[in-house]
Amino acid sequence: MISFIIPAYNEELELSSTLAAIRAAASRAAQPCEVIVVDDASTDATPEIASQAGAQVISVHRRQIAAARNAGAHVAQGEYLFFVDADTRINRMHIIDAITALEAGYSGGSARVVTDGFIPLWGRILLRVFCALYFGLNLGAGAFLFTTRHNFEAIGGFDERYFVGEEVYFSLALRKLGRFRVLREPVLTSGRKLRMYSAKQILGNFVAVILGGRRVARSRARLGLWYDGKREKRAA
Repeated sequence: MISFIIPAYNEELELSSTLAAIRAAASRAAQPCEVIVVDDASTDATPEIASQAGAQVISVHRRQIAAARNAGAHVAQGEYLFFVDADTRINRMHIIDAITALEAGYSGGSARVVTDGFIPLWGRILLRVFCALYFGLNLGAGAFLFTTRHNFEAIGGFDERYFVGEEVYFSLALRKLGRFRVLREPVLTSGRKLRMYSAKQILGNFVAVILGGRRVARSRARLGLWYDGKREKRAA
């Protein structure tokens, strides 16, 4: 069985579509599954939407993506663990190709990403450069990650010392166990950050993380791009 684990904070606009995509993908791939939404201190209708869609809802109050993912994995029953962000859509090929990779001995994997809606030109250029460099290094995107329960436990899950970049350390830890697979079929994820923030704000945050390294990555207060809670008012 696959356990889909979705960390969520104030995702009432995006969550329904994400859950529907997961259900459809699992059905078309003929894979039994459970869906776990980890509600991390939402103040909107996120937990109600998740429950109404048939997901198991786990409540935490950490305001940390790594901790939310670990909380979901702790209660998951599946042999395969798929971590999907609340604003990300997957399809049947992501499930089929991920399971094929795991059964072939890969330690885990991820997928390339494309964004929804209108993206300004600077954002499209930035995203293309980032994806070329990031996925060229064979690292997993937080929007979609998969592994086995055995491998997840072997590496100790996501490192909760970090408020950002936890997917990088997760990927590197899995790579120590074996081959890591980045699927060619991209997942569709929200481009809201590229619509809601300026180029200066985004580049400033990324440069701060790169130059500050682990010190900055361990401080939520310095990571507004990821933790200020800004959300779009309507779907892209």
